[in-house]
Amino acid sequence: MDTHTYPVTRTDAEWRALLTPEQYAVMRGHGTERPGSCALLHEHRPGAFHCAGCDSALFEATLKFESGTGWPSFNDPVPGSVETTVDRSHGMVRTEVHCATCGSHLGHVFPDGPPPTGLRYCVNGVALKFEPAA
Repeated sequence: MDTHTYPVTRTDAEWRALLTPEQYAVMRGHGTERPGSCALLHEHRPGAFHCAGCDSALFEATLKFESGTGWPSFNDPVPGSVETTVDRSHGMVRTEVHCATCGSHLGHVFPDGPPPTGLRYCVNGVALKFEPAA
């Protein structure tokens, strides 16, 4: 991880105890889940998607769309909920998205989404928890 300090910090042992091995590999190790493998891909109820690491609200369900990529995709995050960095891994340059509260890797953002933002926040479902609207 980078040296940025986040409002929610945990030791490596605490992260490992909190997250499943797959969540840890994605969220702390900057991994990627298999496309189409997460049940949240097909979640369409009203509500919000929260960070699985710190429970911060990240994306409103109304901004989720089917991108055909195999990962949950959103037009725009909750204001101030995510931060981005340049990801130069795997021989390409992409924009990584991580939780602004705990720094966990969420996925990447691409400029090929639908209106109104034209953005596609492509997020690993294991990095999310869904909270249905009350």
